Amino acid sequence: MKRIKLGLIFVLILLSLLWWQADPLLLQGDRFFAVRKLVVNYTGVLAMGVMSFAMVLALRPVILEPLLGGLDKGYRLHKWLGISGLVLGVTHWLWGKGPKWAVGWGWLERPQRGPRPEQTVEIFRFFQEQRGLAETIGEWAFYAFVIAAAIALTKRFPYRRFFQIHRVLAVVYLALVVHSVILLPFSYWGTAVGVVMGVLMAAGSYAAVKSLRGQIGRSHRAAAEIETLVRHPGNQVLEVGLRLKSPWRGHDAGQFAFVTFDRREGPHPFTISSAWKGDGRLVFMIKALGDYTKSLPETLSVGSPVEVEGPYGRFDFSGDQAHQIWVAGGIGITPFIARLQGLAGEPSHPPVDLFYSTSALDENFIASIRELAERARVRLHVLIADRDGRLDADGICRRVPDWQAAGLWFCGPAGFGQALRRAFSAKGFAEERFHQELFEMR
Repeated sequence: MKRIKLGLIFVLILLSLLWWQADPLLLQGDRFFAVRKLVVNYTGVLAMGVMSFAMVLALRPVILEPLLGGLDKGYRLHKWLGISGLVLGVTHWLWGKGPKWAVGWGWLERPQRGPRPEQTVEIFRFFQEQRGLAETIGEWAFYAFVIAAAIALTKRFPYRRFFQIHRVLAVVYLALVVHSVILLPFSYWGTAVGVVMGVLMAAGSYAAVKSLRGQIGRSHRAAAEIETLVRHPGNQVLEVGLRLKSPWRGHDAGQFAFVTFDRREGPHPFTISSAWKGDGRLVFMIKALGDYTKSLPETLSVGSPVEVEGPYGRFDFSGDQAHQIWVAGGIGITPFIARLQGLAGEPSHPPVDLFYSTSALDENFIASIRELAERARVRLHVLIADRDGRLDADGICRRVPDWQAAGLWFCGPAGFGQALRRAFSAKGFAEERFHQELFEMR
């Protein structure tokens, strides 16, 4: 979470400093309308800047994963950049439209304007002639952006709508680029903010076009077919085994992939729950959490074609601590299953305590995890919520006496992870030793 906050703050400060360097902040003429002009320009630069950064992150750039701490963190930053763009866009719109309304209602008097100076640069003369059209495009694109962003942020809408609305947002973004290029003050283009905004909007437009053409992540895609299907009815988990039919670059335990079972539904992210053995096989354990995942046991069949995109993520198990603590909540056990399979083939490794907290008792599923833990020489602690109560930091510390010298890896419900992070932080546990998968993509 720290990297996400720092990333958002960095983008806002960078754009603010560049804008401040380009605009002299001289309040000439009527003071209110001079302030209005500054605010409109400033919020316009910030809004398009953060939306452009968000569009670039939508490309799933693997090169940025080490900096951001994984694609899951990148998507969380993408979300907050989008929210920031929405807030800034509303502010920009209000400062643009509000004074016009106030003039119409007789609350303000519009200052007298002299004739505009003749524009000698041909492209800027063209832009000046298109200002009315650009304002109209921007206004309607803004309304569409507000509606689409509200739908994207509302979890009541099914995931396929979330996937589809992002295609709409790509079109809206391109319209806002037209609006911004024409209306950005001409004096900005010869400064650093003009150069940076030009690069950002070009990169964002490239990302938008790739999104509209369905090409995001294309170089990371592999064809596969369903080889096995195993139901675990006790905890409503479907184990899907895939056989790859095209090259796969391999993966590490803790990584995930986007899996497309139905092209109309689009790709869904699932953690890979098998270690890579170079045999062309992948396993995913999918919990029935929504309408789509609940329908998979009835809609999937052995031999059906599947598309897999990845691997992504930096939820790795590297660290120089002498002890590792793993905490899994519910279906959050999946990355640890992959790691257990990998450790089973290693001659030695630091001691590991795995805490698996679940509210669904499936004896066969738990038995398979026990077997894996024994083979990997990992100490397993299974806690059934109704029987053993909720797992907390004190319970972990009692079972792991040297917890202060350990690193902790958590995967599970976000609220559970936040509570553990706060509790361990209060005990003096270093923030950088608490690793958490932020697997919510919306």
